[in-house]
Amino acid sequence: MKTELWAVALILVATVIGAFGSIYLKRGAEELEFSLKKLVKNFKLIYGLLLYALSSVFFIVGLKGGELSILYPLVALSYVWISILSVKMLREQMGFWKWAGVLLIVFGVGLIGIGSAL
Repeated sequence: MKTELWAVALILVATVIGAFGSIYLKRGAEELEFSLKKLVKNFKLIYGLLLYALSSVFFIVGLKGGELSILYPLVALSYVWISILSVKMLREQMGFWKWAGVLLIVFGVGLIGIGSAL
């Protein structure tokens, strides 16, 4: 089975949506209290869960269009998006080694993409 470009695009969209889901889950976790009333009003947590669900839908549909061995490694790009979003939205610090790790992930995903094209 050949991996279609639309499947790659859907997986990439899923990783971005999932990364935003993680950010909102983190924000919601900061306000987390274990009572039903508080959980229902924790909109950041609910929004994060909804984004994760939407991400899963894109991912499942994307899997239909290609090889799992090509598409699944693209999920590692979530780490890249989360790193960038954590700096921008959560004001987290990224040192040299964290950025080096992010670059290695991008390099690794690129190698898989090149390998699948050959």
